[in-house]
Amino acid sequence: MVNHIVLLKVRANVRPEVVEGLFGELEALRDKIPGITSFTGGPYSGPEGINKGFTHGFIMRFSDAGARDVYMDHPEHEVVKVRLREVLEAGPESLVAFDFEG
Repeated sequence: MVNHIVLLKVRANVRPEVVEGLFGELEALRDKIPGITSFTGGPYSGPEGINKGFTHGFIMRFSDAGARDVYMDHPEHEVVKVRLREVLEAGPESLVAFDFEG
């Protein structure tokens, strides 16, 4: 299993329902791309305050690295990526992706 963790810095003027809609689109990829086993995401909710400005995050799980690789280049993923970039504060530094197996 591969865990794909993504942290986002969403612009303050983006309505919560817009981000919820994007997360819904990501979750819907389970029905379009083989090998996605689960998706969960939401806004930062920790009491620690050490989120370094990241406001939202999600975890997508894949059956294996091959499924993750198919997802990365899949046209449906590309569509959602473009829409996600539109809500970010400032380009690539507003996003962190970290994958690990286990």
